[in-house]
Amino acid sequence: MSDLIKKHISEHRSVLDSIESLEESIKEIANLLIYCLRNGGTIFWCGNGGSASDCQHLAGELVGRFVADRKPLKSISLNSDSAVMTCIVNDYGYEHIFSRQVEGLGSEGDILVGISTSGNSQNVLNAFHVANQKGMVSIGLLGKGGGKAVDISMHSVVIQSKSTARVQEMHILIGHILCDLIEAGLNLKK
Repeated sequence: MSDLIKKHISEHRSVLDSIESLEESIKEIANLLIYCLRNGGTIFWCGNGGSASDCQHLAGELVGRFVADRKPLKSISLNSDSAVMTCIVNDYGYEHIFSRQVEGLGSEGDILVGISTSGNSQNVLNAFHVANQKGMVSIGLLGKGGGKAVDISMHSVVIQSKSTARVQEMHILIGHILCDLIEAGLNLKK
């Protein structure tokens, strides 16, 4: 057991050290998110499995609060409405679960953040296509080389790890950093 625990901690440290090289990309994305919110836009999130949980978590941090009490920010996880999701899956197929929502809810100037450890989730790729067509900004939090999403999303942060667990750990860390930068950038901290 101890060896397995040490292995996970060692892998985590190694990937964590590698994300320091992503600082400029993280700042660029934070500035896009701040600009969107400052101008009345909405940040939409989508992903599958653990990434879906991260979407709900990060949308909650923005609508609720990350550090200090402040006004709620416009942020929606496209993974949250079971009636909408099951309707779309039943009528159009799982690959359209996010793109249909982006088409109906998104507007020019809004942002779509797609979280995918592989960068190849078809439903996330379809959502990026629709967001791009609508004049939204598309951002990928990706892993494993970025997959197809790195070429479709306008901006991306790619975690250089083949381990889904390590990629997810870095995605939530980067998500928390983005929330902190948003609050600071909008001068919302007390």
